[in-house]
Amino acid sequence: MNQMLAVAIGGAIGAMGRYWIVGLVSQWFGRGFPYGTLAVNIAGSILIGLLYTVVVQQLKLEPHWQAILMAGFTGAFTTFSTFALESLNLFQSGRVTAALLYIMLSVMCCLAAVAAGMWLGKQFT
Repeated sequence: MNQMLAVAIGGAIGAMGRYWIVGLVSQWFGRGFPYGTLAVNIAGSILIGLLYTVVVQQLKLEPHWQAILMAGFTGAFTTFSTFALESLNLFQSGRVTAALLYIMLSVMCCLAAVAAGMWLGKQFT
């Protein structure tokens, strides 16, 4: 199976799952706080840790299955899970400074990028 097709299949399923869970959790707890997104990020982080351990390290499944499950499904379900996995891998490999720098830069730069995107969007309206 083509790797791009595998990612697309997993991505479609992951995006639909995210949409469904965010909506469901928001119905339960309201929209005053992003509970749905928080739930997806936590669930996705648990899931990518589980999949990485089982699918990549233990079972060593074929690359197309890794693409469907890791890059596709969890990537579309929440990219925060990938960020968490990469951060933890840096810590576990003893690269504490790199891990802290990655976390700090990711959070601060992405917040700034969202603000910049919002500013740009306002320039067009």
